[in-house]
Amino acid sequence: MQNRTLETRGWLIEVMNCVDKIQGHTFTLDQVYECEQWLKILHPENNNVRAKIRQQLQIMRDKGLIEFVSRGKYKKIML
Repeated sequence: MQNRTLETRGWLIEVMNCVDKIQGHTFTLDQVYECEQWLKILHPENNNVRAKIRQQLQIMRDKGLIEFVSRGKYKKIML
């Protein structure tokens, strides 16, 4: 169970790092998808990286770190 928690936190931190590297206060899902290859290298066992990215963006939204603006568009709040 501990390993699963660490893996979940790792995904969140890695997707947060991807978002943080994007210039400006707004960003698109496609911009985050540009980290897909890097995330595949970090997590070769995961065959659904894009779904995992979307899941992590939802978690970030729920934590108040980003705001959903419209389909595929987000705004940084506290990164």
